[in-house]
Order: sequence, then structure tokens, then C-alpha cells
Amino acid sequence: MSIDPAPAAVMEPVRFGLVGYGFGGRYFHAPLLAAAPECEFMGVVTRSAERRALLGTEHPGVTAFGSLTELRDAGAEAVAISTPADTHSPLTDEALELGLAVVCDKPFALDADAAGRSVELAERLGLPLSPYQNRRWDSDFLTLRSLVADGVLGELTRFESRFERLDPDPGPPPSGGGTLRDFGSHLVDQALVLLGPVASVYAEWRGREDGLDDDVFVALTHVGGARSHLWGSWSQGAPGPRFRVTGTTGSYVNTSLMDGQEDALIAGSTPATLGADWGAEPAERWGRVHRGADGEVVPTLPGAWSTFYPTFARAVRGQGPVPVDPRDAVMTATVLDAARRSATDGAVVRLR
Repeated sequence: MSIDPAPAAVMEPVRFGLVGYGFGGRYFHAPLLAAAPECEFMGVVTRSAERRALLGTEHPGVTAFGSLTELRDAGAEAVAISTPADTHSPLTDEALELGLAVVCDKPFALDADAAGRSVELAERLGLPLSPYQNRRWDSDFLTLRSLVADGVLGELTRFESRFERLDPDPGPPPSGGGTLRDFGSHLVDQALVLLGPVASVYAEWRGREDGLDDDVFVALTHVGGARSHLWGSWSQGAPGPRFRVTGTTGSYVNTSLMDGQEDALIAGSTPATLGADWGAEPAERWGRVHRGADGEVVPTLPGAWSTFYPTFARAVRGQGPVPVDPRDAVMTATVLDAARRSATDGAVVRLR
């Protein structure tokens, strides 16, 4: 006689709050929290009357709170922080001290020392903490990592990556920390994921009228010998290819400007509304593997930002690791600190 296996236990959704309902909170966090069955999106900390009104229209039933303490007292177990960059470390530490698991948007901190203090606090308190490096799940980056894992490109020697756009908005405001900290947080994180630790850093930038940086170039020499060339700009009229990645047996080139998940969220689509079509890229945005003049089209894997919050929720329930190790944010901040010194002094900065 056969015995049916016991049904798998259903995980209780994690009661999740959000701090901030500006562009990032409204488009990059709230829709993904609301779409994740593993999360109960229950509150937003914002004092702005305008943003409270938007929240009531876009997420009926989600409560607005005036502070992290109010959010915690209402039963939140975890929080995502999507506020100006100069508030990230104080809010992360406050949330941890309140006993909340924390996801913090990029830049995780304004420097490596602040990043390290938050990580050590989370470790001491035994609370999950993760930087929101959603770009690890971009469609083009997932495709690149798959090609590397399959040995299609051989041993990587150079990683060229761009976040470039021409935008009437001049980029992050002073409280956002500049283009190096904004776009650079993702560019450097992807380079570290792909090629490992960095031995030296060289950087250039153009100053904006408000004193912050734009049109950034960063060159990394990795401990293994490979090099990363990274560009970030909000004022580039001729954006270059998103990726050109060279290995010993081939190169991968993707000329698309950016992964399409951002545009989908801004347009009002979510993983819940698109289902299996979420993250899919049309054929005209696919990249090619080149071995000389001719290139072979490689279908782009679907983007998967939708996996971040379910993975973090499972970590809160003790069912796996956080999606991004917070120590990775310290490594990224260390490289960005070196890039700032290099761009300021015009010199190569060597890391231990």
C-alpha cells in the first residue's frame, strides 16, 4: 500500500514594510513586495501627504506610518529602505536596533566604514541584512553568467559594462551621492560577482554644477588578472553597448541599453500581472557571441528581480541565505571609496 507524502509546509508570509515612497520605493520595491506571496506588504513609512495619497491609490489597504517604531509596533518583521543615500546607514541601523530584518537599497552606505558597521550590527543581533543588488538578476547579466558557466567564452580577460543614458533629470540629487555611488554600486557589484576581488582601481569623472560627479569611468584590475572597464552617466547622448565581455575563446556583446524590468515596473506591470512573461526580452534586444567578425545570436534569459524578496523572506524564516551577502556591500563600497580617491588625485589606488 502506498502512502502519500505529507504536504510541504506553507511558509507564513513575512510582514514587510517599506521606508520611502519616492521613485525607488514606488517602482522598484512596492510592486515586487506586493507581488511576492512570501511577503505581506503591510506598511510604508512616509510623512509626505502627497506620497501617502499615492500609496492609498496604488496599494489600497497598505498603511502609512510616521516612523520605523510605529511600523515595528504594528507587527512588521522586515523592512526595505529606499530613501536618499545619506539616510541609508542611519535608517538601516535604527531598523536593526528595533529588531527588524533589513533590505537596503544602493548605495548601501556612503563609505566602506559605515557599511561595515551596519554589517557587524546585524551579525551581533542575529538579523538578516541584504543590500538590494537587484541588477544581479538583470536578464543580460544572467545570460552572461550562464555563458561563462558553460565555458562559451573561455577564461574572461575583460569586462566592459555601461549604465549610460541621456536624461532630462541630471541624475541623483546631492543627497543621492552622485553617479559613482548610484550607477557605480551596480556596475562594481556585477564586476565583483563576475571576476572576484580587486587589486587596483583607476577612475575619472566629470563634475556637475552641484559639485557631484557624472560621466564616470572606472578601471579595475582584479586579483586574478582580468580587467573591468565600467562607465556610468546620466548625460551621455550616445550610450555604448551594455556589455562587451571578452574571453579567451569568444566575446559576448549586448547593445541593448538596459534590462527591461525597470520599464515594465514603471509602466505598471508586475510579476503578478505578467506571470511567466515577466522579465522576457524581445529578440531584437538579444546579444551575440562573437569569434571575429561574425556573431551568433544568443537568446537572453528572462530577468528575475522577482526572486529577490521571496529569497529574503525565506532567509527571515530561517530557510536559506539572504539573496546578497551584506559583506559584498562592504567590498563594493571599498572599491567605490578607492575610485573616489583615484578620480580626485588622478592616481591608481591599490587595495590590499
